Amino acid sequence: MALNASTTLPYDTATVLGVFTDEGFVRHMSEYVGGSLQSLTLDGDTAGAFTLTAVRTMPTNRLPDMARKFVGETLSVTQTEHWEAPEADGSRRASLDMTVAGVPLNVTAVQRLVTQGTSTVVDLQGNVTSSIPFLGGKIAGAAEPMIGKALNVQAVEARKWLENH
Repeated sequence: MALNASTTLPYDTATVLGVFTDEGFVRHMSEYVGGSLQSLTLDGDTAGAFTLTAVRTMPTNRLPDMARKFVGETLSVTQTEHWEAPEADGSRRASLDMTVAGVPLNVTAVQRLVTQGTSTVVDLQGNVTSSIPFLGGKIAGAAEPMIGKALNVQAVEARKWLENH
């Protein structure tokens, strides 16, 4: 299932990246959707190439009933972001992988923070797949709009975070 989402924040790329890698903000986002942040690891300096790994426990109350029967009340989700060094204009690119413990659901995507004047376009393009026989397409199809909505929620919350911190 294709994943495409885009939004714009009225802040420069370095500021947006700073929020997206801030442990307090990542924890806030996890809790905002009813989950919890188990760990956040930053490998490297955000001024260059680096890797961010977040492990969250997430509720399954928004999944279809058929999926909840298989996965239970919560899921452990690991999101790994491999960020490249900034481009000349400050734009950034990351390869994202998201896995769900015990569930054959995978998200692979490219997230871009594109400098546009004094704003940043946050763009996510990728795929959601599930290898569960017969149900995989339905599960991936249900997950895709949730992930797209999550990007928009993240942008709204990042704006609020920056206004208040």
